[in-house]
Amino acid sequence: MLISQELQRPLEVELTIPVRTYDIDFVGIVSNIVYIRWLEDLRLKCLDEHFPLDKQIEQGYAPILAGTEIDYKRPIKLCDQVIGRLWLSSLGRLKWTVQAEFLCNHELAATATQKGAFVNLNNGRPIPIPEELQEKYLQHQQLTSNI
Repeated sequence: MLISQELQRPLEVELTIPVRTYDIDFVGIVSNIVYIRWLEDLRLKCLDEHFPLDKQIEQGYAPILAGTEIDYKRPIKLCDQVIGRLWLSSLGRLKWTVQAEFLCNHELAATATQKGAFVNLNNGRPIPIPEELQEKYLQHQQLTSNI
């Protein structure tokens, strides 16, 4: 039995991304740096839907990025239709990893991986993954393994 893509991608979010004139570089394609902003938009949407940032800050911690890797498959131009998707691909004791994909006119244009952690806002030191996020991720893993 095939597991649906939704079940394979915990906490997945999707965003329709408009390509703006200021996103385009001198050769007429979306600049590489724009993908970083799009990833930030996707992560913020994921947090809004699944693990609100304001609640984290109230509790004295917040997520930070430790690395970003983007693999560009095809160029995106000004009038292209772009869909971004991001999901939590792994969750360790201290570190998290999200994966993303950008579709351009229904074709894969780029993939990305970002790694990070949560830090105590008072001292800047890493903390274990918050329990609420661990529980959401575990629920997803259990649901997927039962199919």
